[in-house]
Amino acid sequence: MAETDIIVIGAGAAGLMAARTLAKGGRKVLVLEARDRIGGRIHTVDDAELGAEFIHGNLPVTFSLLKEGGLQARSASTEMWQYENGSLTTDTIFSLGWDGVMDRLNELETDISIAEFLNRYFKEDRYADLRAAVCGFVSGYDTADPDRASSYALRKEWQSEDDNSQHRINGGYRVVTAYLEREIKDAGGSIALNAIVKNIKWLRGAVTVSTAEGNNYKAEKAVIALPLGILQADAQEKAGVAFEPVLQKPQRAIMDLGFGAVVKILLHFDEPFWENAETDKKAGESIKDMGYLFSSEAIPTWWTQHPEEGTLFTGWIGGPDAAKLKDKSDEDILELSLTSVGNIFNFTPTELRKKLRKYTIVNWTADPFTLGSYAYDTITSANGRKTLFEPVEDTLYFAGEYLYEGPAIGTVEAALCSGKNAAEAILWADKSSVLLLTSVE
Repeated sequence: MAETDIIVIGAGAAGLMAARTLAKGGRKVLVLEARDRIGGRIHTVDDAELGAEFIHGNLPVTFSLLKEGGLQARSASTEMWQYENGSLTTDTIFSLGWDGVMDRLNELETDISIAEFLNRYFKEDRYADLRAAVCGFVSGYDTADPDRASSYALRKEWQSEDDNSQHRINGGYRVVTAYLEREIKDAGGSIALNAIVKNIKWLRGAVTVSTAEGNNYKAEKAVIALPLGILQADAQEKAGVAFEPVLQKPQRAIMDLGFGAVVKILLHFDEPFWENAETDKKAGESIKDMGYLFSSEAIPTWWTQHPEEGTLFTGWIGGPDAAKLKDKSDEDILELSLTSVGNIFNFTPTELRKKLRKYTIVNWTADPFTLGSYAYDTITSANGRKTLFEPVEDTLYFAGEYLYEGPAIGTVEAALCSGKNAAEAILWADKSSVLLLTSVE
């Protein structure tokens, strides 16, 4: 039975950041990762991001890490377009009465779901498009269920969006996780892949972690850096975890949080057909600089690699509609995708298939090691996070993007912050214990 000081469960951004901070703080650290790779919802393959892709704004922890590692990011800020009623236009949700929504949200004195908010204050038929646009944005960007998403949290998120800059990392997000991995190993830590944690037995100051492969690991403490979807899942799921004894209060808190659904579609074409003369005619102007494209199609959101040239067209569907695709085959989702793109650009699915070089369907909601996308705030999330911020008997610590309080919820930045915070809490607790023992002696 292998022993170490601290076991970190999960080698996503939160787990890697926690392990790196602990290892550099002098702790003997072992990271257990269920997949055959590190990164979790960060997954760069060749020239494409199957998971996290953008840095949304000037995020301090992310950019600090890039600077440390000598890594670079480039601008991905570009034009947003909307396809509606057969037309391409630069009018988006933000020009459909957004100011009125924000005014009403600012007057709200009791938190309710965003769906209830819209049905209460914008219920007239003349607001039908606005309701659909707001719910579509909440489902797409936040991957949230509008019937559960907190109006207060969305108000806070939207009020803070002064910096709309977007960036991509040179070499993809994998260069960040590779840097963290090197830092961990250089500081004496280790990472075990293909280690599906199934059982965590604990008492104060002692943890035994058992994997599906029959391996057991012992430590004084553990950082639980698993995706929220796994923590909310039944222990019988492939990556579901059982705690002994049961963590009754933390488990209730975990269920109070929202975890979204998403499917990402990467279509590699033989040419950037969206830049052709026919498309320009349809839009009434050139859309050569189009980056993001929003629609009400079955796969509603698309983006290019602009401001760089490229033939990759990326689709995105989040929220309840993505959850409905959990058990769909890749071929079914591809057909939906080609139909959606075809409706926008006047191509048949058959014509688009002839232009298609390769495709990748990333159904994160069906992924057994994630079971969803990323966290969003419900009405009860604040209380749930408050519970999970507290370590269990100074032995079990939780880390993940769902434990972040700020405008970057659901992002890699949120995960990095949470992992760093959990590790620093352990280091501080250890230091405090030493000081207490010294003073007693």
